[in-house]
Amino acid sequence: MPRPASPSLLRPLALAAALALGVIGMTTASAQTIQSTPAIAGVDGTLLSVSAMAEAKRVPDIATLSAGVVTQAADANAAMRANAEQMAKVVAAIKAAGIAERDVQTSGVNLNPQYRYAENQPPVITGYQASNNVNLTVRDISKLGKILDALVATGANQVNGPSFDVDDKESAFDEARRSAIEKAQARAQMYAKTLGMRVRRIVSISEGGGYGPPRPMPMMAMAMEKAQADTSISPGENTLSVNLDVVFELAR
Repeated sequence: MPRPASPSLLRPLALAAALALGVIGMTTASAQTIQSTPAIAGVDGTLLSVSAMAEAKRVPDIATLSAGVVTQAADANAAMRANAEQMAKVVAAIKAAGIAERDVQTSGVNLNPQYRYAENQPPVITGYQASNNVNLTVRDISKLGKILDALVATGANQVNGPSFDVDDKESAFDEARRSAIEKAQARAQMYAKTLGMRVRRIVSISEGGGYGPPRPMPMMAMAMEKAQADTSISPGENTLSVNLDVVFELAR
């Protein structure tokens, strides 16, 4: 009778078998991964990718700005008290202008020491500066000049803005979308006709948008120069744009 194989001979055989099974398993998995990568379903023609951009212009109907008070005093408490008293008048002017509470938001309250610097000497605190600023949304631009003048007249000594915006952007974006898709379709028709083909259908559409508001203008100098007259405001136009990437299928 043949003698059974010794354990020392069985170990290498078992290792070789395990490695062979592992390679077979890896090959099978790789084949499945490759096969599971499908092409675009239902597309058997030529694909054409077209980019189109369109704009819609609107006159802004809301404006945002910031207004605040900066005060200085010899000690921190005095600076904050003076600031609170002056800011209370500004807030009262904001309410009197008919600006709703939801359109008023505190953007920062700060207290900072003021220093005197001398050569070869450590800095010396000479006083404190307090500031309080709020962001405002004005929904009636025709009143914006009067509001700015009223803020300065009641104690606001820091004013920035305005930035103009369009409250209902979606209707403008929809206008730009329609124009962009018409441009894309016309361009696809031109390519197809040139190639002796026809546009069969749209395979995909992807959208990117943009918004270009006018640059904000510093308003404080204008308000200070003409305290007795309304500050002039020119909202201009805002441009809203849409970029479309459209993939068409062409066929003979």
